[in-house]
Amino acid sequence: MRVTQSMLSSNFLRNLSNSYERMGKYQEQLSTGKKVNKPSDDPVVAMKGMNYRTELTEVQQYQRNLGEVHTWMDNSDAAMDKMTKALQRTRELAVQASNDTYEEGQRANIAKEVRQLKEHLIDLGNTKVNDKHIFNGTSTTNPRFDKDGNLDTANANNEAVNIEVSDGVKIRVNTNPSNIFVDSETGQSMMQALENFATDLESGKTGDQLDDHIENIDGFINQVVNERASLGARMNRVEMIENRLNSQEITTTQVLSDNEDVDVEKVIMNLKSQESVHRAALSTGARIIQPTLMDFLR
Repeated sequence: MRVTQSMLSSNFLRNLSNSYERMGKYQEQLSTGKKVNKPSDDPVVAMKGMNYRTELTEVQQYQRNLGEVHTWMDNSDAAMDKMTKALQRTRELAVQASNDTYEEGQRANIAKEVRQLKEHLIDLGNTKVNDKHIFNGTSTTNPRFDKDGNLDTANANNEAVNIEVSDGVKIRVNTNPSNIFVDSETGQSMMQALENFATDLESGKTGDQLDDHIENIDGFINQVVNERASLGARMNRVEMIENRLNSQEITTTQVLSDNEDVDVEKVIMNLKSQESVHRAALSTGARIIQPTLMDFLR
C-alpha cells in the first residue's frame, strides 16, 4: 500500500483528536471525582450507581423517620414518668388521709392537693409535642380532656400512630390512652376517680371508707407502669433498627463510592502518561507534515 502525505496527515489528526479526548476524560474525572459523568461512559456502573443511590436515599429517609419516632416515644415516656410520680404522691395522700387521727379540716386540705395533682394529670394527658397531642391516638390536633378532666368524646381516639422505620416495617409510636386513663376493670376514668377521692375527703369520709381509693390509685399506677413497659420494649426495638440503619448507611455509602468514585492517584498517573504521549504525537506531527510553499517563500 502506498502511503501518501495525505494519509500521514489524516492519521496524525485522528490520533491527535483521540489524544485530546483521553486527556479530556482524565481531566473531567479529576474535576468531578467520578468515574462516570454520563450514562454512556459506562452503562453498567451508571445503573448500579442509581440503585445504590436510591437505596441510600431510602435509608436516610428512614433515619429521619426515626427522629420523629424518638420525639413521640421519648416524650410519651417522660410524660408517663411524671404521671407515675403524680399518682404515687396521690397514693401517699390517700394513705395519709385514711389515718383516723386526721381531722376533717386536714382532709379538706389534702383534697386541695389531690385536685392540683388531678390538674397536673390533665395537663400530662393533653401533652402537646411539635403541635401534636400525643395521648389522643391519631386525633393529634385535639386534646383528650377538657379543663375539668372530662373525656372529649367527640375527638377521643385510641388509634395507633404508626411510622415506617424500615422497608415494610412500621412501629407504633404512641400509647393506647385507654390503657392509661381508664380503669380496665371498672371502666372509671382516672380523672373521675381522683375527683371522687377529693369529694370524699371533703365530705368527711375516714379510714376504711377511703381504702377503696387507695386500691383504685394502685390500679392506675400499675396501668401506667404496664403501658410504659410496653413502650420501653418498642423503644429497644427502635434502637436496634437504628443501629442496623446506621450500619446499612455506612455500607451503602462505601459501595457507592467504590462503584463511582475515581482512584485519584491512578487518574493523575494516567493523565501524566497521556500528556507525555500527546507531546510525542505533536512532535511527530511537526516532522511528518511537509513545509508549505509559503515556508520556502519567506
